[in-house]
Amino acid sequence: METTHHSNWLLSARTPSDRSDSSRVIAYINICLSSFRFFLYNDIINHRNILLISFLNDYVCYYIMNIYSDSSHIALKYLKDTEVNIDNTLVITGDFNIRDSLWNISFPHHSSISNDLIIIADSFNLALLTPTNSCPTRYSDTVREVNLVINLMFL
Repeated sequence: METTHHSNWLLSARTPSDRSDSSRVIAYINICLSSFRFFLYNDIINHRNILLISFLNDYVCYYIMNIYSDSSHIALKYLKDTEVNIDNTLVITGDFNIRDSLWNISFPHHSSISNDLIIIADSFNLALLTPTNSCPTRYSDTVREVNLVINLMFL
């Protein structure tokens, strides 16, 4: 995976076991936050589409999860099937590739995959963050294609 490097940012990415296992998610952490001691946890979740990062604050370990959900929703199926229980997960964020009326009022349909995502977030005691000004999170390069709300955050 080609990634951009900058001296003010720490790059966190899972190391693939082989070429077909390359990571599809990364995280950039500003060096100003390095005192929180961020660590990548592959022993808890080791999946090419899920990045689990911990950090310490007042000697308590917290977690942030970044997810890329492909068109087959493999990462969500993995989380649902493994029933991972991680205390102190503060944020789940990512590109979920799910169009749904729950977070996009201009989209008229509801998806069963959305239900799975909400159940997964609920298992971490997190709720969908709804913006005060609803706007697309993915803008199409093609003029006739609709812009989408597919990047979400659960707090």
